[in-house]
Amino acid sequence: MDSDVLVVDDSAAIRKILTRVLRQTGMAIQTIHEAGDGQEALALMAQHRIDLVLSDINMPKMDGLQLLASLKASPQWQNIPVVMITTEGGETKVAEAVRLGAAGYVRKPFTADQIKEKLMGILEPAATL
Repeated sequence: MDSDVLVVDDSAAIRKILTRVLRQTGMAIQTIHEAGDGQEALALMAQHRIDLVLSDINMPKMDGLQLLASLKASPQWQNIPVVMITTEGGETKVAEAVRLGAAGYVRKPFTADQIKEKLMGILEPAATL
């Protein structure tokens, strides 16, 4: 079954780049949803089945760490893998994301190969269920 992915970033340009990169991976992805912050992401997730979240860490309203904490605290969404996409140079926020249950992270700027490599172990098993 093809997966539905949610891309969360306050930059529309980054969301478009990630969407293009996801399509280029050749992975079994059906729909790619986009949200500009964590609040928008939660509202979208209430309306759609999401199999994977790619989220920026630094965003207005609700940042990626707050979104991750909300997802992991929800019985409905706690098992959805979340990969953080970040410009964070320091390890503090990345370590916090891992502690909160992130499935991994990719640093900006990223390449299509980096995204595909990170998602191979996460998305493919879910796609074969």
